[in-house]
Amino acid sequence: MSRRFFAHACRSMNDVTPNRSQAPEPSDPDDVSGLASEHNRLRALRRRARMAAGRKSRQMWRISRTTLRYAVFMCGAGCVALFSLIFAWIAEVALRWNAHLTAATPWLAFVLLPFGLAALRWLTIRLAPQARGSGIPQVIAAFGLPPAGPAQTLLVSFRQSMWKVLLTTGGLLAGASIGREGPSVQVGAAAMLAWGRWCHEKLRFRIGFHPNALIAAGAAGGLAAAFNTPLAGVVFAIEELGRGTAVRWDRLVLSGVLTAGFLSLAMLGNNPYFSVKTPILALHDAWGPVLLCALVNGVLGGLFAKLLSGGVPALMPARLRAWPSQHPVQVAFVCGLVAAAIGWSTGGATFGTGYEQAAGLINGEPHATLWFGLAKLAATVVSYFAGIPGGIFTPSLAIGAGIGANVADWVGHLFGAMAEPRVLALVSMAAFLAAATQAPITASVIVMEMTRSQDLTLFLLASSLLASFLARQFCPHPFYHHVGHAFRREALAATRKVAPTT
Repeated sequence: MSRRFFAHACRSMNDVTPNRSQAPEPSDPDDVSGLASEHNRLRALRRRARMAAGRKSRQMWRISRTTLRYAVFMCGAGCVALFSLIFAWIAEVALRWNAHLTAATPWLAFVLLPFGLAALRWLTIRLAPQARGSGIPQVIAAFGLPPAGPAQTLLVSFRQSMWKVLLTTGGLLAGASIGREGPSVQVGAAAMLAWGRWCHEKLRFRIGFHPNALIAAGAAGGLAAAFNTPLAGVVFAIEELGRGTAVRWDRLVLSGVLTAGFLSLAMLGNNPYFSVKTPILALHDAWGPVLLCALVNGVLGGLFAKLLSGGVPALMPARLRAWPSQHPVQVAFVCGLVAAAIGWSTGGATFGTGYEQAAGLINGEPHATLWFGLAKLAATVVSYFAGIPGGIFTPSLAIGAGIGANVADWVGHLFGAMAEPRVLALVSMAAFLAAATQAPITASVIVMEMTRSQDLTLFLLASSLLASFLARQFCPHPFYHHVGHAFRREALAATRKVAPTT
């Protein structure tokens, strides 16, 4: 369009320019000066036309370049949402199979968990060593590495992320107390980074996507799609991923996060992650039990994060601390036995993510196991110690719901006042997640958005902030960032070993 405008302007100028070969020679000096001024005027008109055409061309290029950047970014966010939804469907199938098998034959857990976790640990070491654990620490570690370098690529490798999907599904099939939401963050980051590189290398789109921006948008978009909570994805990106990193949270990155979340909403419907049958209303006289929940969850969440950060060696005598790293498969087998024993003692309540148990508690259903929260905490710790891929997001929510139900019972027995169990279960979900991750705003928004409990926003924020503060006294460094430092060192060491041979 700009080229046609420039050509038309030039032709117009040429049409009004006198033809020197046909014009008579001026004889009067006044005529000569008049022709010179007319010639200068026409030259000025041509110059202004060229400048206008150049401005129009640059403006059109800026518009088309920006539009192309947004279009490519939105397509990448669509890929992230698609991968997250496929992952969710596969994980749901694995959970149903495990529930069916353990309900029909309870002793089968003593076969599935020890041998399953040992096999998954062996496969993780051989096929995808950077895929173990949650996935969020790997993404955080990637921000502190040279962009597009081999170490960063290793942590958010698309190949390892696909193995993470399969291995996490295997862990859920075996009955490990893990979640899929943390792995969805790493899978989303890897998918977005792979998409950006493919567009750059194959389609020749030289539109300047920064690797860190791609990783951030994919990671937060993966969480938004996993929980079906677009707003929580944005808050997670800013509070958790943006802590101590130099990522520029511009409109492009945040639009990618929202696109992944809204695409998930479009495919799954505007349904909350936890379906609350009856609205949960805030009670003004519930501040005492709510603050008690925050205190209990802050202490337990801080100890939970400290256990996960230290790992198995922190629990062993100094002379034996090298044994777990030398025999990882045997450690996974023992962890599987412990997880099976915990699950058998609770009637299978601690197997899997804990979603069904948490959903039942916030809907007022009686909890079959009195100490479900503590049992789920122990099962999640030993499942994490096994070193297999799997997250702690949904298990943490289930732990919090169980603790909230216990606090409601204690308040009723000790003070004779029956606190609303559903309110305390919901508040404890946010408080324990905030204590475990030290991300109180993210925890509050996730629980509020996934349950549509806007009336409890003040309770959720207050309990999350208090629980996060208390947890910091037990575990000064946020769990995800503490583990992320270890992954960063490991990735740098791995690339140094490979460098001399390449």
